[in-house]
Amino acid sequence: MRLILLLLLPGLLATACSSSTEMKTLSSPDGKVVVRHFLNDQGQFFYTVSRSGEQVIDTSALGLVLESADLSRGLAIESVTEMESVSDSYTLLNGKQKECSYEANRQEVRFVAKNGLQLLVVFQVSNDGAAFRYRVEGDVAGTQHITEELTTFVVGGSARGWLHPHAEAQTGWSNTQPSYEEYYEKGIPAGTPSTLGQGWSFPALFQKEGNWLLISETDMSKEYCGSHLGHESIGGKYQLVFPQDPERTGPEAPLFPAAELPLESPWRMIVLGDNLGTIVESTLASDLARPAVFEDTDWIKPGHASWSWVLLKDDSTVFPVQKQFVDYAAEMGWEYCLIDAQWDTQIGYEKIAELSQYAQSKGVGLILWYNSNGSWNEAPQTPRNRMHTAEVRREEFARLQDMGIKGLKIDFFGGDGQSFMAYYQDILEDAADYGLLINYHGATIPRGWYRSYPNLMTMESVRGMEFVTFEQANADQAPTHCAVLPFTRNVTAPMDFTPMALQGVPNIERRTSAAFELALSVLFQSGIQHYAETPRGMAQQPGYVVEFVKSIPPIWEKVRFLEGFPGKYVALARRSGDTWYIGAINAQDLPQTIELDLSRLKAGGSGYLIREEEDSWLREELPSPQVSLNLGSNQGAVLVWK
Repeated sequence: MRLILLLLLPGLLATACSSSTEMKTLSSPDGKVVVRHFLNDQGQFFYTVSRSGEQVIDTSALGLVLESADLSRGLAIESVTEMESVSDSYTLLNGKQKECSYEANRQEVRFVAKNGLQLLVVFQVSNDGAAFRYRVEGDVAGTQHITEELTTFVVGGSARGWLHPHAEAQTGWSNTQPSYEEYYEKGIPAGTPSTLGQGWSFPALFQKEGNWLLISETDMSKEYCGSHLGHESIGGKYQLVFPQDPERTGPEAPLFPAAELPLESPWRMIVLGDNLGTIVESTLASDLARPAVFEDTDWIKPGHASWSWVLLKDDSTVFPVQKQFVDYAAEMGWEYCLIDAQWDTQIGYEKIAELSQYAQSKGVGLILWYNSNGSWNEAPQTPRNRMHTAEVRREEFARLQDMGIKGLKIDFFGGDGQSFMAYYQDILEDAADYGLLINYHGATIPRGWYRSYPNLMTMESVRGMEFVTFEQANADQAPTHCAVLPFTRNVTAPMDFTPMALQGVPNIERRTSAAFELALSVLFQSGIQHYAETPRGMAQQPGYVVEFVKSIPPIWEKVRFLEGFPGKYVALARRSGDTWYIGAINAQDLPQTIELDLSRLKAGGSGYLIREEEDSWLREELPSPQVSLNLGSNQGAVLVWK
């Protein structure tokens, strides 16, 4: 039966198209990426996406349902604009690439109004992908509520996916899910039901024949909710779904999109390429995001941070230990020291103010941990009840500013409901007023916010290093997990994985080598990179390893994918000035040879390699740009080339 359906499918699609309105096309500037869209006889709107003549998104539905009107069927097109060229250039303070440019072709489809509401679908197609968003206009007064979005992404049953299971709300430790902290399913057939029964989180990576595509959303406003891909995806048809009921800041807080008109969705984006380099290097998530909402950014300084809690846990959050970690940051040339939960009870505000003054004398800024509060979690860690209410939050921010605190790590959020989308952005706006940097943990993914709010340094939204410290099962999965993230989560935004435990993890048998851990300092990008290693562990490393870590720049200007495959191995190069830093890891049970041609980086022609051999560090000068890098199972290496 399946074979018969596959044989009939082209004819069925042709019949559907022939009985529909005229199909319109929109191509990328280079002509390779093409979006086609049309309305069928039932007034349902569809689109397809192809690249170099190969269809990567099959016929997929578009449409919204509001409380007052169904804008998913019975539609009639009022107008379709001519193709319009759009371009943008901007500087990112914090991202995979500093100077970014974007060129695309744009088209708007406007539908005849229903019940006073008019739907627009806007398409933009660039050389590295396609994007679309909805906009609802009209002369209807009052708040409008979107109850469902009918968007689908049909990748087809032949595709394979690297997909992150979406968690059930109010599960996990102290009811803190969903917090985007699961392991990716690797290379599974498209259409596989999600392992947790709640669908798949963004970003979602697929391989379809000779193409790669990464699906996500960006440019999230305060009026919309976060979304993900649904649980059932028969035949590779993925339906976009809204959050679960508990994912809101209070029982009466909005869950789904709600606002006065006009009401606009985030961009639904599909990054496309015939190689993984297009995916890894794409800046589409920030290209489509709103420009910075405030102009004064001189005070925003990306950097690196020491952090005691990840390896030493709660008992380390005391004044003497934190002073030691301030000294450690100063010695390493790092800009920050993160002081984690319970600092208010185990150190206190007065002593933190004293420590802040001491840190500033050493050229180090303090970052303090906070609980996000509210009814959405049962996490007992303090400080609590200082973030949820705007008046109290701003009072706290003013106090921290007077103390010379540079930033906050805020933890344990409660999901993707519209009220949470507003809450994240309200905090960022208030923090900017007081010159404070923000790191969100136990949180959703950053949907373009790192461009719109440059004081957002990083977000966790990943099963990071701390999980390795909790139990052996996490350590066992760490190698393949780390080899997936450069192709998925870290593609779309900075990621606070908190890497680099060189000396090992207490009470855990680590599966990665020290050089593997060192490579993560380059492979993973974060506006503030919080390093797991302690002063004692760092002191036991060779001097050239320590000097390498000290040399890692706070801002990357360029990224280049060199070689790899999701979950198996990866080599990435990141540039600062005229120097390239390369990180490479092998997460397979067998050795992997990675052939690197560093002349592609167009640098001067000298450099060195740090790796391990029989558990001993080695540093080697590179005689030429042609490097045959032989990595054993769960091994890694770093290179510097300039």
